[in-house]
Amino acid sequence: MTKELSIVVPAFNESTRIVPSLAKILGYIRDNGVDAELIVVDDGSTDDTADVARKASAEFPDIQAQVIRNEQNRGKGFAVKTGLLAAAADIALFSDADLSTPIEEAEKLVLPIRNGEMDLTFGSRALDRSLIGTHQPWRREQGGKVMNFVIRMMSGLEFADTQCGFKAFNMKKFRPLLDVMTVDRFGFDVEFLFVARYHGLRLAEIPVRWNDVAGSKVSVLRDTRRMFSELALIRRNAKNGLYDLK
Repeated sequence: MTKELSIVVPAFNESTRIVPSLAKILGYIRDNGVDAELIVVDDGSTDDTADVARKASAEFPDIQAQVIRNEQNRGKGFAVKTGLLAAAADIALFSDADLSTPIEEAEKLVLPIRNGEMDLTFGSRALDRSLIGTHQPWRREQGGKVMNFVIRMMSGLEFADTQCGFKAFNMKKFRPLLDVMTVDRFGFDVEFLFVARYHGLRLAEIPVRWNDVAGSKVSVLRDTRRMFSELALIRRNAKNGLYDLK
């Protein structure tokens, strides 16, 4: 039976902290009567993330859940795409494994899609900063602001925060676009939004609650360099017509 919502959680070496996150997601589904499935994508972890995720999901036997394991680490973007391609529902939400945006914020993103008002909605930390509980360290927060400025300048997207790991999709419209996506790592969020806008999908940036969670795998130096490279790739792809559907 088709579900109303697929929740995709990409994970890499998350065995020490994924259990409470999955318990919160599965508890949210159960307690709110959400017709949803959970898809965890283990992106080539070197620990036992996949086994831990399966055991955590088994604690909620009435809720449909699966764990997909990539044998090699391909990047968060690749993991999210893998999960979205496996999604059975017409609406899919992806959430970071640390639940820095609480799963209770999901309805903010899902409702506009369910009502036919939007095709892609995404959480934002920048539109209402009063919703931030625990802030990032000052240097990382300022670096994020600079990166958002660079993203706007290089991509032409006017959004204040493209990188929040909490996005929802009308899969009938977004699924075909996954075939032309090329960015598997840090810049995949930008490519998702860029390609969706390129094809005329309706996008909405929505303020959500957010808390910095210790243990982030983002490296400011490494990922800033990678973002410049991937933004340049997105521009080249668009110029060369690689985002056109065949």
